Amino acid sequence: MDTRKALIGVLAGGSMLAGVALGAAFTAGTGSANAATTTTNVNTRADASASPGVFVSNEDPAHEAGESAEREAQENAGQRPTVP
Repeated sequence: MDTRKALIGVLAGGSMLAGVALGAAFTAGTGSANAATTTTNVNTRADASASPGVFVSNEDPAHEAGESAEREAQENAGQRPTVP
């Protein structure tokens, strides 16, 4: 076997193993963080027949407590809020 071909094979194999190791480390780090987080979707549609592009206001009391008056006015008008 040619020495150059062997060297190229070793380098290619080593880079693939390094990529797999980095990918596994990144996935394990983000996977465990996601596993510990629970997400609840509180944005339920008031009307099941509404089209997917229609904005529906989040009227959850916890969400409402932190809203500004401008944002609530936009939500009440059926607009997608542009202010915090």
